[in-house]
Amino acid sequence: MRPSGRSRHQKRARAQAQLRNLEAYAAQPHSFVFARGRAGRSVRQLSLDLRRVMEPLTATRLQVQKKNSLKDCVAVAGPLGVTHFLILSKTETNIYFKLMRLPGGPTLTFRINKYTLVRDVVSSLRRHRMHEQQFTHPPLLVLNNFGPHGMHVKLMATMFQNLFPSINVHKVNLNTIKRCLLINYNPDSQELDFRHYSIKVVPVGASRGMKKLLQEKFPNMSRLQDISELLATGAGLSESEAEPDGEHNITELPQAIAGRGNMRAQQSAVRLTEIGPRMTLQLIKIQEGVGEGNMLFHSFVHKTDEELQAILAAKEEKMKLKAQRQDQQAQNVQRKQEQREAHRKRSLAGMKRARGEADGDSDAEDPGIPPEVEGPGQEEDDEAEYFRQAVGEEPDEDMFPNARWRRPIRPSSKKQRVKNQRPNGGTNRRPPKAKDRPCGPQTKLGPRGATWDNGQGRIRGRARPLKRVA
Repeated sequence: MRPSGRSRHQKRARAQAQLRNLEAYAAQPHSFVFARGRAGRSVRQLSLDLRRVMEPLTATRLQVQKKNSLKDCVAVAGPLGVTHFLILSKTETNIYFKLMRLPGGPTLTFRINKYTLVRDVVSSLRRHRMHEQQFTHPPLLVLNNFGPHGMHVKLMATMFQNLFPSINVHKVNLNTIKRCLLINYNPDSQELDFRHYSIKVVPVGASRGMKKLLQEKFPNMSRLQDISELLATGAGLSESEAEPDGEHNITELPQAIAGRGNMRAQQSAVRLTEIGPRMTLQLIKIQEGVGEGNMLFHSFVHKTDEELQAILAAKEEKMKLKAQRQDQQAQNVQRKQEQREAHRKRSLAGMKRARGEADGDSDAEDPGIPPEVEGPGQEEDDEAEYFRQAVGEEPDEDMFPNARWRRPIRPSSKKQRVKNQRPNGGTNRRPPKAKDRPCGPQTKLGPRGATWDNGQGRIRGRARPLKRVA
């Protein structure tokens, strides 16, 4: 009987395939899309729509708090393999879009002249086409009119191309291309048109009735006498369902595509439906680093070669001074460490010398020592104290005969503690008797000279009260 489960070779092949997939996924570009500062509700919604465009190679649930700086995001992006930042920000006058390449730059800053959110684009369409399966693969990037208009235009095209994984036209699977991102450059106005479309492929060369039959939703033929009426005349179909196709969108499919009628080597029409968002961008500046560095291009500030050379020279001088300060700081740290080590060695040598002097002849070395310290019993006193601390008991008298013995402290008895707590210095003496006290009708003479005050109900002239006799 054949054992159930996979064989060893199947498990090995599956593990190798998973490893290849992980390596391929890690090699693809990944991005963070977020808004910075007080952007407002619309700009934050635009950042969420941009995340939708960049799916699935972006962090869809990224949360950036106010206390998080750009350095924090860069530090997190390194271990996660993130290669690009798409940052939206808003000022009092304009909205800006920054495209950063990690970890070394450059940084492209665009000004958003116009934008439209996804919900507005979808609401303007009569029939929109958007579903979750379209966002399981990255979109197809189409760059238009990025010709020889300058190095900044070429750099823009390279940055947009590196946002998405490269495509091998000989091995690509057409079923993975469900969306299209179109970026058009207008050299006259120097603006970029950002458009996002959904791709749909339908067969051509058939009547409207046949196309309706090929769709998933079968048409209503309750009013038809025969199916030939649907195939010949297209009865029951509206004019809006028949979209005009021509040479601009009809092509021959190199492979079969998911959908009814889209067979290999057959004529099919490629239709685009805009799903948003929509933006009109204008390049402002290009910086060398991540949000900082040399200004490679600026659309409003133009400098001559002499000015650029002066800026470069000033920057080199600044970097040289910084290197000198770092060297000086390193030398100071080394010098302080050496001084600390020398001081430690001198301290240890002094401690050893003092210990040696204490063990040797103290009269010859230090004649200023008091005579009571010089006595022969000083050393035995120290030994007796050490014995007390180590053993916890008093040593015998014959053990250290020259030591000065101290009287052991005994715990106080209970009577002594009670005596100390009593008033009048701990004595039991009674207070003195009152003299020349008049005895009126309201007072009664008690025993031992004490008087009873009927009005106050208390005893005077005694340390403790007596019981009242009825």
